[in-house]
Amino acid sequence: MPTDPPTRSPMTSSTWRALGNTYLVVEPHGARLDSAAAAILAQGSDGVLEVLELSADRVEIAIWNPDGSPAELSGNGTRIAAAWLAARSGSEQLTVVVGDRTVTARMLGDGSIEQDMGEVEVGREETIDGIELTPVTVGNPHAVVIGDPSAITEIGPHLETHARFPNRTNVQVVRIDRPGEVTARVWERGVGETASSGTSAVAIAAATHEDGDVLVHFPGGDLRVRLDGGRAMLYGSAERMS
Repeated sequence: MPTDPPTRSPMTSSTWRALGNTYLVVEPHGARLDSAAAAILAQGSDGVLEVLELSADRVEIAIWNPDGSPAELSGNGTRIAAAWLAARSGSEQLTVVVGDRTVTARMLGDGSIEQDMGEVEVGREETIDGIELTPVTVGNPHAVVIGDPSAITEIGPHLETHARFPNRTNVQVVRIDRPGEVTARVWERGVGETASSGTSAVAIAAATHEDGDVLVHFPGGDLRVRLDGGRAMLYGSAERMS
């Protein structure tokens, strides 16, 4: 006898924004997304946050870029996931799991969210095609360039797909305004230029400072990073749009 196909629950989703980054949060609906489905859902946004498992204070997600490729981590994306779960459960201390990376988050009284992004690995400076950069790993790859942020539209796509980075990389061009304060623009892998990026803020801070607070100005708004002994805390906001 023929076997009936598995039943899927109706897909429930909501749209969230974090400093200019917009993500679609997709709740469990009986089947995992694939690259093609994620790319369709992500149209007009910076990506999809697919909820895989959840409890009152823990959520496991998969992050999809607009081109349908998976992302290892997103600072703004995990902050949105934390805000989504907090709104749902009322919890103030939350855990967001992405692959093998765990981000803990705490809802602060001023409406912002504190995230422990874990360890940050800063590599040695290197030069690629005349571009000086610092490679940084924040659970995902970054290439931080000191220079005029307006150069991101040329430097970003060039480095993202360079043979030096076989899995592609996120790129930031940053101007150091003063100790503890920088201005930057971001080219995200699989996305293009974005208004802001949480893991990029961490990478920028770690590449330009050793410890302490760093205020990162993006076109989409400001993020604050606190560096302490190779670990990074990220501070910012997230809100539901629809």
